[in-house]
Amino acid sequence: MTGIVVGAAIVRAGRLLAQRRAEPPELAGRWELPGGQVEPGESEVAALRRECWEELGARITVTHRVGADQPLGTTKLLRIYAATLLARSPEPRAVEHAAVRWLHPATLADLDWLDADRALLPDLAALLARAHHHPIDSPPNSPAP
Repeated sequence: MTGIVVGAAIVRAGRLLAQRRAEPPELAGRWELPGGQVEPGESEVAALRRECWEELGARITVTHRVGADQPLGTTKLLRIYAATLLARSPEPRAVEHAAVRWLHPATLADLDWLDADRALLPDLAALLARAHHHPIDSPPNSPAP
């Protein structure tokens, strides 16, 4: 694998932020988590912060990994991190995508997700369940505060 694509599982009030692709035509209308390619010399966390600002106009705090890496073709891997909006972040909006939506856990499977994101739905549902009982900034095996 030669490239890492990072995605942000942004959680607020027990809901997950998803965005609907506007392009390319073969992916338009499908849903994904915000994120993108890690640039040379850039950390994964820095890439996520940059991508969320570019795609959503939002500022995030990245906390911990979610799920296993997912292959994207033969040369890239998708790596997801849990995140929250910074207290003074603007509300996320669709800057580069057709729409954004805050999803309730029960509706995660209702959307037409990109394949790599769909493979992570059980992990995302578990993240939302944990966030309901514990702060999102605690890694999954941390004791409750």
